[in-house]
Amino acid sequence: MKLHEYTRYDAVGLAELLARGEVTVAEVTAAAQDAMTAVNPDINAVVESWPAEDAPAPGSTPLAGVPFLIKDLAVSMKGKRVELGSRLAVGNVAAADSSLMRRFRGAGLVTLGRTATPEFAYSTTTEPVLHGATRNPWDLARTAGGSSGGSAAAVAAGITPIAHATDAAGSIRVPAAGTGLFGLKPTRGRVSMGPDADEVFNGLAVHGALSRTVRDSATLLDLIQGPESGDPYFAERPTRPYAEEVTRSPGRLRIGLVTTPWNGRAVEPAVHDAVLSTARLLESLGHHVDVTSVDLGVSWEEFVLANARLWSANLVTWIEGFARTFGRPVDESTVEPEMLASYAWGRRVSGSEFVHALDVRNRVARSLGAHFGRHEVLLTPTLPELPVQVGTYHHGAEGADGLGRLEHLFYRSPFTAAFNVAGTPAMSMPLASDPATGMPIGVQFAAGHGREDVLFRLAGQLEQAAPWAHRTPTVWAGAVQSA
Repeated sequence: MKLHEYTRYDAVGLAELLARGEVTVAEVTAAAQDAMTAVNPDINAVVESWPAEDAPAPGSTPLAGVPFLIKDLAVSMKGKRVELGSRLAVGNVAAADSSLMRRFRGAGLVTLGRTATPEFAYSTTTEPVLHGATRNPWDLARTAGGSSGGSAAAVAAGITPIAHATDAAGSIRVPAAGTGLFGLKPTRGRVSMGPDADEVFNGLAVHGALSRTVRDSATLLDLIQGPESGDPYFAERPTRPYAEEVTRSPGRLRIGLVTTPWNGRAVEPAVHDAVLSTARLLESLGHHVDVTSVDLGVSWEEFVLANARLWSANLVTWIEGFARTFGRPVDESTVEPEMLASYAWGRRVSGSEFVHALDVRNRVARSLGAHFGRHEVLLTPTLPELPVQVGTYHHGAEGADGLGRLEHLFYRSPFTAAFNVAGTPAMSMPLASDPATGMPIGVQFAAGHGREDVLFRLAGQLEQAAPWAHRTPTVWAGAVQSA
């Protein structure tokens, strides 16, 4: 199977070829490995690869035999390293599959490696000291976003059609926006975090995927959703498969348009124009769009402070756990300076401050939940700016404490984190490009708790109305000549 043939198909399309016997799992796997060899040196997306394990029976699931990658964080594959992008965790090997990994195996996916993440997934750019910067396939001078930047760059460049991702403040949607992909953050509790964790970042983080088509993300979510024994909560199962929702009409939706972020920062003109253009497209499709404002229930300053307390306190447990396990010091030889500052700040978070942060989480969830009684969907930019140059995130963050670090990150991505705190689903769609640079621009849609069905129906409609599959980046495996 030649690379230009392999990259022509999404995950569902590859699985259909396999089910019909037109190609073999070995041929598809070899093509994915060739794609990795061809483009990964440029983008630095995959930090470790390995041979395929047991081949699934083609046709046994809608994704059986499809090449896949997992993020180097929050999912454990027995016998494989999970290092969370940190020198402190180098050599950490999973003793068993996590619940999600078992579901990936059950889905018939052929997992070929792990993708880059910033240290402890604590950024919306992927530039860890351990592995170096992951670069954007559309422009190698720019970041691919984070924290699922490795997965995004790999999918955008054609290594695999879909890859695992996580999202605690935008880590699926931010890299999706920057690399021209579809990325949906599911509802809190939709996908289990078990068995080693009941929740990550106190429910702010969720599992999901990055893909080039809407149906791929919908199909994978169908295969991995649902609770495990001991989960603290779960989202109610949908009435029909999400893959079916993609082809159903969304009806006439009430959509609220938000163009100013909660922190008040300016939105770049190209991004603003892209969102307004999307609003016009939605109206042409029969939806009602009106400008709205959304009350977080707390001030922006209180919102950032609460997130900083939750993030930093959780970071303390990760860092101290790995330090004990490997007998390593917690200093600049093992942990990046910005993480050390967040670690030191997190150690000073008191029990009462932590509980107050959880109360803020509740207030935000209640306030956003009430708004979804007025609009079924919210429309915002995913990011207020185009992907920035590699190294940009480090400027202005020198010497910041844990609170300053979160302020800096949320300044870069002010539209995404609220939906993590509220636990509601949100997605980024590559519906526009910057006329000056050709860089993709992501547009975000959010819906009420458990309403991924609404988002998938809308996403399917928009994918048909404004297709993006014909747009490919500068670094693209499909353009590589193969034997």
